[in-house]
Amino acid sequence: MTVSIIVPIYNVEKHIEKCVRSLMEQTYEDIQYVFVDDASPDNSIALLKEVIESYPLRSKQVSLLAHEKNKGLPAARNTGLAYAGGDYIYHCDSDDWLDTDCIEEMLSSAMHENADIVYSDWYLSFHKNERYMRQPECTDPKQALSAMLDGSMKYNVWNKLIKRDLYVKNAICFPEGRGMGEDMTMIKLFAHAQRIAYLSKAYYHYMQTNPTAFTKLFKDSHLNDIFGNAQDTIAYIEKVFGSELFSNEIRFFQLNAKLPLLFSDDRAMFLVWRSWFTDAHPYIGMNLSFSKRTKFIQYAAIKKQDWIIRLYNLILFRLIYGVLYR
Repeated sequence: MTVSIIVPIYNVEKHIEKCVRSLMEQTYEDIQYVFVDDASPDNSIALLKEVIESYPLRSKQVSLLAHEKNKGLPAARNTGLAYAGGDYIYHCDSDDWLDTDCIEEMLSSAMHENADIVYSDWYLSFHKNERYMRQPECTDPKQALSAMLDGSMKYNVWNKLIKRDLYVKNAICFPEGRGMGEDMTMIKLFAHAQRIAYLSKAYYHYMQTNPTAFTKLFKDSHLNDIFGNAQDTIAYIEKVFGSELFSNEIRFFQLNAKLPLLFSDDRAMFLVWRSWFTDAHPYIGMNLSFSKRTKFIQYAAIKKQDWIIRLYNLILFRLIYGVLYR
């Protein structure tokens, strides 16, 4: 079995070496490495080539594709997908890194369970600390879909090993031109999976280089991306399963899709939050996956108590993540 690892590259010269070394040193041998240069303006590609040269036994397994101009993350993933020939696909962002047994253990689970998708726990990594991010154990795709929609399971692209046939047979690709929320594509893949497997172990280190970046700054284009991708995902789920099976979970998904707007220093984002998916507001209390504090700030937003949201962000993101996690 061959695993294709797809790695988009753009402006990551500070992190690319650690990422690529973690990929080259995977214990599993039959890997196709597909690096996609999305017209990176820095020294990332030169550093990439230097690292690859230091692993001569892997060099023939490496392909470097290039965009003439920057097209964005979804387009880079799609370029990699179109080229990939592996039985399974794994996505890795070029500022993150993997434990060396990641691919071997995830593929072993896929073979043992005859799974279309294997997902695992992951690390939220800071400069000096890490948080272990545990995922729920789901036994079938519909349970996993419910968990992703209600927010108890993350639909990130990078902690999942996925059979390539799921992409090909269902013509699933990433939303080019709409980078924010492109991870929602994982929900579409789970909608077509027959069997899934969960590994209660973390392999992927998602690097948070600036803890205060948890407080979001959204451009109008970002907002359009998030809203458009959320609407597209909902339409896809309803096309595959009808409008009733996940009706409550879709409301939870709408709330989760707009929740990052409350983690902002910009009060205008609170106004946007109040304008999106208003029919979902009565479902805040029904979502058992929301913590009490998450429900609290959403209710504060409904009541237009924006000072509470700002105080919450100050305490959580500036103090806890900005000081305790660095």
